[in-house]
Amino acid sequence: MATHRPVALITGASSGIGNTTARAFVTAGFEVIGTGRSTSGLTPPAGVTFFDLDVTSDESVTAAVQEVIKRFGRIDVLVNNAGLGSAGAVEENSVAQAQSLFNLNFFGLVRMTKAVLPHMRAQGRGRIVNLSSVLGVIPQPYMALYVAAKHAIEGYSESLDHEVREHGVRVLLVEPGYTRTAFDANAAQPDTPLPLYAERRRVFDEVVAAAMKTGDDPAVVAKEIVTAATAPKPKLRYTAGPLASRITTARRLVPAGIFDKQIRRFNRMPG
Repeated sequence: MATHRPVALITGASSGIGNTTARAFVTAGFEVIGTGRSTSGLTPPAGVTFFDLDVTSDESVTAAVQEVIKRFGRIDVLVNNAGLGSAGAVEENSVAQAQSLFNLNFFGLVRMTKAVLPHMRAQGRGRIVNLSSVLGVIPQPYMALYVAAKHAIEGYSESLDHEVREHGVRVLLVEPGYTRTAFDANAAQPDTPLPLYAERRRVFDEVVAAAMKTGDDPAVVAKEIVTAATAPKPKLRYTAGPLASRITTARRLVPAGIFDKQIRRFNRMPG
């Protein structure tokens, strides 16, 4: 059933930022397809069609994108939102754990992008909105795997945007700060924990819990995602919320030594 309305495909839409974003696109007049690994037990928001999709599987991604195009006739916007947080010192995260997180957070985004890009290029238009983070531009101790994946998304997206712009396609970034979701509760814990980092991990958990409690509402992020998808002349990067704006501005303007001390102070680290 082809539609005359623009179509938005959103990964990781079963909860949190993805679910709120799906609702926001409905309000903006889109036909919305939300995805998750297993959506059969979920009640989709009004105006949203749920598809099962595992972004870590080439076959699942290809099949889902083909089905969306078959049923709706087009994909105008892809929102790459699916992902997972990480915790623990680098020394406590195995290489296998790093590979698993990158397979979801970065290569999942790459799979989705490669699956929709030929279609968007052929239709001469499209927006790919990648959910990054302020942690894509700053460090965060005890979250190095997540931070590294977000830094990779930043470089990949900006480079790809230059490649596809002449074909009518834009690749854009949305950078939230801490947001009130279950992100911290769902984060991957270190698979080889070491006693010498236990106290630092405890402090880190407290810092993150406090930041999440006072973080932005997911609707703040969803608004920026919709803006990125619909703006006539979009920016490459959209910061989501006042905290994110302050952090990214500080990263650009504050001297490196002072910024380093601010990172350590925020994380209650000595020195």
